[in-house]
Amino acid sequence: MAHFAELDPANNSVLRVVVISNDAIIDQDGNEREDLGIALCKELYGTETKWVQTSYNANFRRYYAGYGFRYDEDHDVFIRPKPSGNNWTWDPESLDWIQG
Repeated sequence: MAHFAELDPANNSVLRVVVISNDAIIDQDGNEREDLGIALCKELYGTETKWVQTSYNANFRRYYAGYGFRYDEDHDVFIRPKPSGNNWTWDPESLDWIQG
C-alpha cells in the first residue's frame, strides 16, 4: 500500500494520511511514481489539495507523516511535532527536536 499525506497549503502541516493501492502508482513500465498517487489523491479529494508521499517504514522523508507533523520542502523531510515537556529544543542541523 502507498501512503500520501495531505498538507495544509499555508504551512505544510499534515492534515491527514490516506492509503491507496500500489497499483495506482505504477506506470506502464512498472515503475513506482509519486506523481500518479498525487494525481489520484487530487481526483478523489479535490484539485486544490496538496499531497506528498510518505513512507510507512520511514524509508524516505525521515518520518512517516502523521497529523501534526510538518513537511519541510527545502529538506524533503517530515518533521515531528515538538514532544511534550519544556526540555526540548529545535536542532537545525539534525532537523529534529533534541532533549536538553
